[in-house]
Amino acid sequence: MANLARVAIISAVAAIAGLTAGTASAATCGNNAGGFAQWKAEFAKEAAANGIKGNALAALAGTTYATKTISADRNQKSFKLSLSQFMAKRGGATIASKGKSLKKQNAALFANLEKRYGVPAGPLLAIWGMETGFGSFMGNANTLSAVATLAYDCRRSEYFTTQLYAALKLVQSGTLSSSSIGAMHGEVGQTQFLPANVLKYGVDGDGNGRVDLRQKADALASTANFLRGHGWSAGGGYQPGQGNYGAIQGWNAAGVYQQAIAIIGAQIDGN
Repeated sequence: MANLARVAIISAVAAIAGLTAGTASAATCGNNAGGFAQWKAEFAKEAAANGIKGNALAALAGTTYATKTISADRNQKSFKLSLSQFMAKRGGATIASKGKSLKKQNAALFANLEKRYGVPAGPLLAIWGMETGFGSFMGNANTLSAVATLAYDCRRSEYFTTQLYAALKLVQSGTLSSSSIGAMHGEVGQTQFLPANVLKYGVDGDGNGRVDLRQKADALASTANFLRGHGWSAGGGYQPGQGNYGAIQGWNAAGVYQQAIAIIGAQIDGN
């Protein structure tokens, strides 16, 4: 695993904390497309004053109001289902079955991840399958436009302003570009990381010197690193009430999602 890529990312995380302090609500938020252009102009000035440069500012200028992102943000219904309904809707049995096969096919990779991060294959495969169908669909929304729209939108402007600064930092480093594609809320890669989490937990899993979460090894290593960063302890259980369940809760706030990951992970691991 390349250390230089990891060092660069850690430095960028530290910078984000300073960038967002005191600036999160300076640009005027809005609840429709009407004020987006003005907001972009205001935010670009703030970003430039906080060290965002060149290609990142150009990427920001090229963003458009993402109507589909707003629609998705207002209609997150699957997390309101019962556990059995959620498992059926998201294909829990299929994820478990394919996860078992992928565990065998990638035995060396998962053994290395468990050795390095203490996280077994089951929960990693459960997350991978739940998020993108094991990389089969990583989203079709422009990442910068999605995150910029949500930073402008008044509902969660402060939270997504942090994500936007992170995304612009990732553009500056070459990890993202103005044409990067991901999910509706700006998540990227095979396990769907938000930009700030790419900065904080992204690692080079295949040793090529860069972090690219569209690549399997990088995505899974980064996911394991995220779980370890949220308190995962090697050898501990990860069912509700057990020590590592809190790390799964850190991945997604929805209780039904957390339970599904724990169930599917145990099925894959044979627990």
